[in-house]
Amino acid sequence: MKDPRTCHISKKMKQINMTQIFPSWADVAPNLIAVAAGREAADRVFQNCNLVNVQTREVLDGWQVAIAKGRFAYIGPDASHCIGDETHVFDVDGRYLVPGLCDGHMHIESGMLTPAEFAAAVIPHGTTTMFTDPHEIANVLGLEGVRMMHDEALMQPVNIFTQMPSCAPSAPGLETTGYEISADDVAEAMQWPGIIGLGEMMNFPGVINGDQQMLAEMAATMNAGKTVGGHYASPDKGPAFSAYVAGGAADDHEGTAEEDALARVRNGMRSMMRLGSAWYDVESQITAITERGLDPRNFILCTDDCMAETLVNDGHMNRVVRHAIECGCDPLIALQMATINTATHFGLELELGSITPGRRADMIITSDLKTLPIENVICRGKTIAENGNITVDCPHYNWPKSSRNTVNLGKTFSKEDFDIPAPEGTRLVSAKVIGVVENQAPTKALTFELPVIEGRVVASGDVCQIALVERHRATGHVSNGFVSGFGYVDDMAIASTVAHDSHHIIVVGTSRKDMALAANRLGEVGGGVTVFKNGQELALIELPIAGLMSDQPAIKVANNASNMIKAMSDCGCNLNNAFMQHSLLALVVIPELRISDLGLVDVTKFELTNVIVD
Repeated sequence: MKDPRTCHISKKMKQINMTQIFPSWADVAPNLIAVAAGREAADRVFQNCNLVNVQTREVLDGWQVAIAKGRFAYIGPDASHCIGDETHVFDVDGRYLVPGLCDGHMHIESGMLTPAEFAAAVIPHGTTTMFTDPHEIANVLGLEGVRMMHDEALMQPVNIFTQMPSCAPSAPGLETTGYEISADDVAEAMQWPGIIGLGEMMNFPGVINGDQQMLAEMAATMNAGKTVGGHYASPDKGPAFSAYVAGGAADDHEGTAEEDALARVRNGMRSMMRLGSAWYDVESQITAITERGLDPRNFILCTDDCMAETLVNDGHMNRVVRHAIECGCDPLIALQMATINTATHFGLELELGSITPGRRADMIITSDLKTLPIENVICRGKTIAENGNITVDCPHYNWPKSSRNTVNLGKTFSKEDFDIPAPEGTRLVSAKVIGVVENQAPTKALTFELPVIEGRVVASGDVCQIALVERHRATGHVSNGFVSGFGYVDDMAIASTVAHDSHHIIVVGTSRKDMALAANRLGEVGGGVTVFKNGQELALIELPIAGLMSDQPAIKVANNASNMIKAMSDCGCNLNNAFMQHSLLALVVIPELRISDLGLVDVTKFELTNVIVD
């Protein structure tokens, strides 16, 4: 059912078409022809290049490139006939020209940044195209939130294509979101400029069981000639997997092992291998190419979730490509998986992804294909970064009041709200515990014997408490459970309004008092992340936009994120980027055990379950 709080899409946005954002190939073809033939002068010519041709997987020594109207007009051994009095000639000095890097699947909100600040952070790293699914904000603000992300994305000097979120909630009946996305919403969004397809179809049980809303969303997407994103997080590769593929999902990024990648590509899907801030799934899957020797054209590199701290300090898609190469992948193949393969998947191979005539003039200049230093970045024919420094502005959307003040708690919480009552007369209980797996999204369903003190079950050893505090409708409700694997010690708590995908407040701690303090603090500041230890706040990231994003520059958010990571370490946690694991513990579509505002969720059965084992 369509959410009663239906938004109204701005008339201005509806009137925009893609040719207003950037001229089509058809619109400028006469100019490109004239330049390539030597009748008109190019805007820019690049000489003395080692051109990486991802169409043929070869390096063309000494080739030259001519650009006009923001698109490639000529590539070949000699572009001198394209040079006029006003042509800017650039000597590449024997360095490599590489197509601009593409991220095949990502969520901007995971960086805690707005689209403008995310773009500003990744441009110096050579990313010129992103395919982003804003389903995080969809869960908080519905279709209106998607529109805001979409509109700011279209304002950027790089290519940001939006996938319309498919699942808000991700698992109906197992969580409560701020808003819901309907099939009518999806059908409407397919007409927006910049919408490239349907975001990851996380409700894979719904698809397998023929849920009418899921089928209608995919039908609306396919009938619009666009791509359905996949998300199959089950290890079952039997009839259930076949049924999911038959529904229309064209890709999947949830693989964690070689056999996952094989299952995807053998069934006609694209296997998206991710390296995010905490998801290290490239090394375990790329062996399908490096060892089995499979055709790499159906493999794509992506990030999925990257925090600002990672983007600023480590990189973006350049980091993923370098990692793939370090895992034994041929550099040219790795580059194909971050350029032409991605463009082809979304039906944009005639628009971007290669340095060939007619395509958008998106490319990077680098002196080494293995280490991939990003020395110059060109997008749509214009230089947008040099030597790690951005040289263009990234325009900001005017985020309205409706996008802020989204944390509605309904009460001030006390430590008693985090009690887990034990069965009467017990001194020891068997409890189900969420087991965190470092560098992977899936969790383990564990069982621990835990003591009972004064009638409540108490966490001990490596086991902490976890709670989900409802924040959309001010119910004051708290779901409580247990988690292990973080290594926290002393009295502490970490709380976040980033809690994929319903984005209530997720709190993990060893102290109920600190858990209450942390939850209340986020209500006070309007969303973000906070770490408390012994009753004192160690770190705070304020995220006023939907409780998901900051309106501050990326460098400031990255510094705040670094302080948060240090604070988590000071509390005993030394996992790699543990915050990503923290924020995904409410994602009820990834096995095995999660928590939602409705209680503990057994994702292997897609049903609510009791914390205490009977």
